[in-house]
Amino acid sequence: MKNRTPFILSALLMAGALVVSATALAEERRERTIDEVKAEAIHRAEVGQYPMIGLDPADVKEAFESIHTADKDEWAVGFMRVADRYFNEAKSLEKTDSTKANADYVRAWRLYSFGRWPIPASPGKQRSYEKAIEAFLAHARFWDPPLEIVRIPFEGKEIVGYMRLPKNTKSPVPLVIAVNGLDSRKEDLTESFAAILPYGIGYLAVDGPGTGQSPIKVSETAERSLSRVLDYLQTRPEVDSTRIAMHGVSWGAYWATKMAIVERSRLKGASAQSPPVDAFFQKNFLMNSLLGNREYLFDQVPALMAIFDNVKTVDEMAEALPKMSLVKQGLLGKPMAPMLVLAGVLDTQVPISDIYLLLSKGDVPKTAWINPQGGHLGRQVKVWPDPVIFKQVIIPWLVRTLEFEPGKDGH
Repeated sequence: MKNRTPFILSALLMAGALVVSATALAEERRERTIDEVKAEAIHRAEVGQYPMIGLDPADVKEAFESIHTADKDEWAVGFMRVADRYFNEAKSLEKTDSTKANADYVRAWRLYSFGRWPIPASPGKQRSYEKAIEAFLAHARFWDPPLEIVRIPFEGKEIVGYMRLPKNTKSPVPLVIAVNGLDSRKEDLTESFAAILPYGIGYLAVDGPGTGQSPIKVSETAERSLSRVLDYLQTRPEVDSTRIAMHGVSWGAYWATKMAIVERSRLKGASAQSPPVDAFFQKNFLMNSLLGNREYLFDQVPALMAIFDNVKTVDEMAEALPKMSLVKQGLLGKPMAPMLVLAGVLDTQVPISDIYLLLSKGDVPKTAWINPQGGHLGRQVKVWPDPVIFKQVIIPWLVRTLEFEPGKDGH
């Protein structure tokens, strides 16, 4: 009988490797502890990385001094305590130092907003979200041109949006509908899109289905709320209804992509940052990439569950997600409006295969901006941060897409 020791040893070593790999995978998949979240959040604030863009590291550290557990209300109270100081100071300075008051309102808004992050899943976080809206609107009172709060009746409820139109331009003007992602809000996009006003283009920011103040949750037909926004814009004489585009971030990019298909006749184009298309919605991606995702600061899957109706477990999530696939819905491959598609090859939150699939489908050429070293939304710390991508890639494409073309659209 031959000596089987090498074979047994080899098998044992392989088994050991599998155990180590499984352990490493489990470690990789677990959520950060509260201490790990604190350290990572402070680091991201220091380097200007999402979701800490615009937050002062000193304010973040101060908030964390009173947060010792993962309790959601404790988290909210910690950030509200710091934000309240700036909010109250801003109120006292409005008449004597409007510049400082405005800066304080911005600081308060960002802190309150992180106090509800990623979702207002407790009474304390809901209060922080409400305060974030209050602080943001106080900040917006300083704007010229002004912010208009739009309320659009929808299925017995209302869609709340923020609209700004450029000054000193001949009406009607082109406009961008901006839709947020899973954990950002219309307030974030409203702040960013001020950059498009000097080009004579207005914008209307709304919360995507299941997020913020949206009147409906995510479903296979939830884009109807965005179609309603298009209906509304056609009633506004200040807006050129023949020159409307859409911009979406992450989940908002999913809606922008879907709208580019189902509303292609009413959209001049759509820009989409890391749009989920098909593979994202499959169970294996949920289990192997989204659970405990470390590119995301914490609680990505709980935040994802919250945008759906009656999804309380990972198993229910795995059942609900595939229905959202644009392939499953029979839409991908149909005629669509022109698109700008942005993504990062190293994205762990939306597979790059979804991006390549989208680029290869439809009937018109698409513009692609793919960062080989980029993560979600194409971000690359210090090199391609969110504001740089927005100003150097997204805004120029939208401006070109919405340019007035003499002799077209009945003009």
